[in-house]
Amino acid sequence: MTASLPAPRPRRTFPEISAVTWEHPADRAALQALRAVPGVDEVIRKVLALLGGERGVRLLFQGNAIRVGPRQFPRLWQLHTEVTTTFDSADVPEVYVTQTPFFNAGAYGIDKPFIVVHSAAIELLDDDELRVLLSHELGHVLSGHALYRTIAAVLALISLGALPMLASLVVLPVRLAFLEWSRKAELSADRAGLLGGQDVVVAQRLDMKMAGGGRGEAFAGQLDVEAFMQQAHEYAASGEGLDIVYKTLSTLALTHPMHTVRAAELQRWVGSGEYDRILRGEYVRRGTETDDRPVLDDFAAAGSYYAGEAREVAAQVAEAARRAAERAREAFRNAQKS
Repeated sequence: MTASLPAPRPRRTFPEISAVTWEHPADRAALQALRAVPGVDEVIRKVLALLGGERGVRLLFQGNAIRVGPRQFPRLWQLHTEVTTTFDSADVPEVYVTQTPFFNAGAYGIDKPFIVVHSAAIELLDDDELRVLLSHELGHVLSGHALYRTIAAVLALISLGALPMLASLVVLPVRLAFLEWSRKAELSADRAGLLGGQDVVVAQRLDMKMAGGGRGEAFAGQLDVEAFMQQAHEYAASGEGLDIVYKTLSTLALTHPMHTVRAAELQRWVGSGEYDRILRGEYVRRGTETDDRPVLDDFAAAGSYYAGEAREVAAQVAEAARRAAERAREAFRNAQKS
């Protein structure tokens, strides 16, 4: 007999919800930019050939991980099937647990995506947090992210000289474009995670545990979401010119945004009122995407997001330059007086 989860508190379900409902405008913009990079299609084809295609990717986990089901990790399986019901998903993607001491999870595959959860995540998270994590990964699947995420994960791990067949291509711009899209796709999946868990504190607690959580009594009662969010806002508000440079350089090679950035971005989404509207049933249905959210509106939203981001960076750099110039003038005046 397998143990069952306690009866979950009632959660809203989203009949026929379309993935565009939760997709971040920067995700769509970065994907368009990625597809426009010369050589990207050839890189995808070569990497998939290296991996052995769909079957090769799946066999990697079938042979060296545990496939979740009613008799294998039944707690995780029950949460997963609950999440697919929340999103009215006709398919229930396979889930694998891999023995990995580092916290992570991912959605991979080509034609039939599947989800991989690291064993460290199961040890670290409670049921509510696991529900958010599984919703996040299902969000990737439903948004069609799995193929590009698989390629991004490979490109993040290999050196530029590791694929001889790609030597004639300009691989670096392709890799940077994949990684930029991958980071923005996480913002979309984070929204799906919140829609599945339906508790913003739990979603932010997940970000906090990914940033610095641990196991055992040493961590019991040692973490506070409110303090973590204060830290997130401090990071977002740091406006010195060099801070902007350091932030950019420190994220270029990452597949995921900084955890504090993700938590703050989720807070902004809730503050916009869009999350509450979705909970009320005001969302895009499958099959109506073109009418309910025209492509031109997508481009406009993405352009507005990036334009606002650019203006903010430019303003911060200009302010930092103004302060630096003022300090230089003050130092020069003091030097003349002495």
